Amino acid sequence: MEPTRERYYRRLFAVAAVYDVGLGLAFLLLPRQSFELVGAANAYPEYTAYVTLIAVFLIVIGIGYLLLARGDLVRNRDLIAVGVLYKLAYTGTAVFYLITGDYPHISFVAIFGAADFVFLVLMAECWRYVTRVEEDTRVG
Repeated sequence: MEPTRERYYRRLFAVAAVYDVGLGLAFLLLPRQSFELVGAANAYPEYTAYVTLIAVFLIVIGIGYLLLARGDLVRNRDLIAVGVLYKLAYTGTAVFYLITGDYPHISFVAIFGAADFVFLVLMAECWRYVTRVEEDTRVG
């Protein structure tokens, strides 16, 4: 793997880790304030276990991205695929709710959906690249 691309991908996953762990911690420790900050105070649920569960999922996937950032990207390409699927899941959900108009506030869906879409594209490109590197290694 080219050293400059490897550094780039490691930084990509490090940034994704900070983003997801940060969001997870914000929604875990300050859930009501987080909803208010993104203009979705009216969507704050009465039963907050859902917010807690999503917050800890964000933290866990963020830790996964951190492990990818410091690990062997080629050997861990299947985990990169899981990260891509995670970003696809959120992006797809955001697009669905934007199309249907069923969202608490546009910023809640658009900001996180746009950020996850960028991560989705960049991580998918990384997965494609490391898959080619692995195939070239196997063949050569």
